[in-house]
Amino acid sequence: MIKIIVSTNRRNSISSQIAQQYLEILQDLNQEAEIIDLMDLPNDFIFTALYEHNGKNKEYNRVHNQVKEGMKFVFIVPEYNGSFPGILKSFIDGMSYPNTFRNKKCALVGLSSGIGGGGIALSHLTDIFHYLGMHVLANKPKLAKIEENMSDNLLTNRFYIDLLQTQAEMLIDF
Repeated sequence: MIKIIVSTNRRNSISSQIAQQYLEILQDLNQEAEIIDLMDLPNDFIFTALYEHNGKNKEYNRVHNQVKEGMKFVFIVPEYNGSFPGILKSFIDGMSYPNTFRNKKCALVGLSSGIGGGGIALSHLTDIFHYLGMHVLANKPKLAKIEENMSDNLLTNRFYIDLLQTQAEMLIDF
């Protein structure tokens, strides 16, 4: 099963809308998948689930176990201040090191309001995943000016949809 990670805890995020479309793409490819939304993390996990508190927050442990069970992931990554959201870094920091991500595979999708499509954010995240031993698919769609390419909570840019379709097919074979 492929785990799709919504990499922000912003309510009603575009990332969650893209994750839903990605889920549908995978289902159309007869691939089992599920969404893990960082919006669902416990509000206090930074203080109750990390470092010396590792393993002590039951709500966080539920999400942690979903990730531990996964072998392939898609991270939908919005650009925040030239990188990825801090909640994603804290989430990663709460995972068991090094085993949670070691020798697993992932695909990254960048989103931005500007023209970069989150390219720098994806570069930062790729460096972290390489450090953790995760294999990152080279095909990384960068969806720029995302709000201009959405309508009724759906991605409408045919080229962007094709990029996600191609990436999903590559991830299945990865």
